[in-house]
Amino acid sequence: MASVKNCHLPEDLLYNVENNVWARREPDGTVTVGITAYACALAGEVVAYTPKKVGRAIELNKSLVTIESGKWVGPVKAPVSGEVVAVNDALTASPKGINADPYGGGWLVKLKPANWDAEAVSLVTGAAVAAAFQAKMEADGFAGCP
Repeated sequence: MASVKNCHLPEDLLYNVENNVWARREPDGTVTVGITAYACALAGEVVAYTPKKVGRAIELNKSLVTIESGKWVGPVKAPVSGEVVAVNDALTASPKGINADPYGGGWLVKLKPANWDAEAVSLVTGAAVAAAFQAKMEADGFAGCP
């Protein structure tokens, strides 16, 4: 696992660094999507989670979830295009689960990808994750995760 400025970034995930989101291709072909520990630190404690409905088609880099915290309200953008096939109902009742476990129980939605092979090539994974997030955090003037 990579760690940049105390923010953990599992190297087995794929990241859209600009949008602070991760994707994981599941064995059934779906893609689980969530936000990074860095995004959680920027937002602060998440107090509301509003996903798009199951069955909704989502375009690449368009909103698939709206989250709200004490500091911010805004979209979580899709790292790949696809159809929403599942939402994390546990987060509706307890949105702070996103902060508590952003790479596990805090996942946001599952997508049936529309064009995985073409779109996944633009996502960052493995050893390149740390350098990509280091550059982003430096550019953003980010001090580090708590």
